[in-house]
This record gives sequence, C-alpha cells and structure tokens, in this order.
Amino acid sequence: MSQKIPLVLVPGLLCTADLWRDQLQALDDIAQMTVPRHDQFETIGEIASDILKKAPDRFALAGLSMGGYIALEIILRAPERVSHLALLDTQATNDSAEQKKRRQDFIRLVERGSTFKGVTQSLLPMLIHPDRFRDEELTGRIYQMANDIGRDGFIRQERAIMSRKDRMGELEQIDCPTLVLSGNEDALIPALHQQEMANHIPDAEFHIIDKCGHLPTMERPVQSNMILREWLGW
Repeated sequence: MSQKIPLVLVPGLLCTADLWRDQLQALDDIAQMTVPRHDQFETIGEIASDILKKAPDRFALAGLSMGGYIALEIILRAPERVSHLALLDTQATNDSAEQKKRRQDFIRLVERGSTFKGVTQSLLPMLIHPDRFRDEELTGRIYQMANDIGRDGFIRQERAIMSRKDRMGELEQIDCPTLVLSGNEDALIPALHQQEMANHIPDAEFHIIDKCGHLPTMERPVQSNMILREWLGW
C-alpha cells in the first residue's frame, strides 16, 4: 500500500475536529490527518504561521469556511509546501459592510452577556439545510462544537475573520490540484460565489452537493468523502 498523504483539515468558525469526524474515519486508509485548533489567535496570519510551524514539510490542505480563509493564507504564503488544496464553502473576498456589521453585532451580544447558545441558535439557519433543522444528532454536534470553542474563542475568531485580506486577485497564483466544494443551498456563501472563485484558480474543479447547506462534511459526509478521495487522487 502507498504511503499515506499528510492532510491538514482546518475547521471553520465555532468548529472543532468534529466538523471532520466522518472524514477522519473514511479517509484514514489514504491520509494521515491532523486538525488544528485556531481559537487562541487574533489574526488569520497568526493562525497560518502556527499551522505551518506544526505541519509536515509538504501536505494536502483542506479548509471549510473560516478554515478556507486560513488555507488561502497558507498556500499563498508557502505554495511549495501544499500538494493539494480543498476549499469548502468559503470565499476569497473579504467581508462586505453587511457581513462585517453582522459579526460586530454578534460580538456585542456576547460581550453584553447574552447566552452564548443563543448566538449559536441564531447562526444555525445559516449553517445547515432547512431539512436538517430537526435533526437533533446533527444540531447537537454543532452546539457542542460551539460550546467547546466558547465565547472568548468565538470573539477572537470573528475578529480574525473581519481583518482578513481579499485574496481574489491572487488566486491565479495557485498551481496545485484544487477542489472547490459547495453546498447548493449554502445560505452564508452562495454557490455561485464559490464557482467564481474556482474560475480564477487555474487547476480547480468545482463540485456542488445538492440539498446541503454550509457544512457538507457533516450534512452530506458520504458525498463529501467521495469527492475528497477523488481530489487526493484515489
């Protein structure tokens, strides 16, 4: 059997390794996977530096949502170290004024002492397909991840996201096999925006998963795993 591919899986906002639970199981035969935590840092740059410091010399890299912002920072900073890139339900642009205001509103709610679970409940309709709102196993995992990150980690993550750079003009520099994967009903980052990002990356393939929101690795793990396995060349 061939040697396993080193694969770094970067979670999104309010997400832990459980975001990648099914991938950690399904891809274990082909990949040596690690999932970094990034809720202790103030900027995307600091997170990227920490991941690069701990990662193998060369590795495949996948990031979902905020994890995608981090993955773009990593590959544009150290392209020689990334063998494959996967961007899931993410974007290369920075926040619009409306998006930034929404993040600032959430931060103020948390700082004023509102219940942290209330913030997570407000975010839930933007995270998963409406058909899954009553899926207690799925929503319970999402709430637990948010609880594990906590309010201070959430605030740090939101501030890091708001300060990120616009990377659209740099996407043509990416020259490794790249996957862009979107849930068709992603309410946070529309699939058309993600397709546009893929169009700017020379060696990118774009895939859509139907009846899926912002978290395909949790909502549609079987389809996600098949696409990720193909992306890794298996």
